[in-house]
Amino acid sequence: MSEFYGHPPEADCIKLIHEALARGVNFFDSADMYGPFTNEQLLGKALRARRHEAVIATKFGFVRDEMGGYHGINGRPEYLRTALEASLRRLGTDYVDLYYQHRVDPAVPIEETVGAMGELVNAGKVLHIGICEASVATLTRAHREFPLCALQTEYSLWSRDPEDGLLEACRSLGIGFVAYSPLGRGFLTGTFRELADLAEDDYRRQAPRFQAENFATNLAVVDAVTALARRRGVTAAQIALAWVLAQGPHIHPIPGTTRLARLEENLAAAQLALTPEDLAGIEAVAPRGFAVGTRYPPERMRMLDL
Repeated sequence: MSEFYGHPPEADCIKLIHEALARGVNFFDSADMYGPFTNEQLLGKALRARRHEAVIATKFGFVRDEMGGYHGINGRPEYLRTALEASLRRLGTDYVDLYYQHRVDPAVPIEETVGAMGELVNAGKVLHIGICEASVATLTRAHREFPLCALQTEYSLWSRDPEDGLLEACRSLGIGFVAYSPLGRGFLTGTFRELADLAEDDYRRQAPRFQAENFATNLAVVDAVTALARRRGVTAAQIALAWVLAQGPHIHPIPGTTRLARLEENLAAAQLALTPEDLAGIEAVAPRGFAVGTRYPPERMRMLDL
């Protein structure tokens, strides 16, 4: 709602958050780097009188300045303590339900970072902790240091790397798997037909899978998923979300939107039960590895699976 995908009016965003609450949605995902900083402020305004109804997740790790510049990853204990205090002020709350390390800092042992996060839990400022885009080895070490509640990593029909051990590791350790971008940053909905459909300042214009040489190839697969969805009387987005949900009871997708119609469409996917035949049909038209292009540009790809 605050960066990367356009800039909808704040009042509209707050209204949509309230509409989500009215429909039973209570888990809201943010980060200090979104905006930067303004997404937490938005969530704080929206939930000011309704904090007890919400489960707020936010993150630290990406260091950004007020102008939006990036200054690397910081997992040092002293940094995360300062970052949390700033997040609490912006959110207008005295605790965070779920606090993530946004990316693993290769310069700081994960035990040091997670140990400091555990101290925040013991102090009552954080209820649960998690990490993002970590390898199985790092996840296991972190969980040994202090129990993790969640791992957040991209997972969808076109981003299936977590199937190489991460999903099973989370299941066996009792850690929830939070799947971000479960709609492939909107591509899996089939609503984008060409790069020109995205605003000039849309982050996705820089994403390799959205580039001209990859767009058409990826779109052909999405069109096949859309055709399958129509036969079921649902949308491609609902098929994509239902597929993620079908991969395990410990998997929790967090689709984002700025429109009420899309919110309702996404929520309806939770009621869509895919049969074995449905799942086989999806696999046939959208097999693992179909996406052409990496998830991020090279410099961001180096931050993953550490």
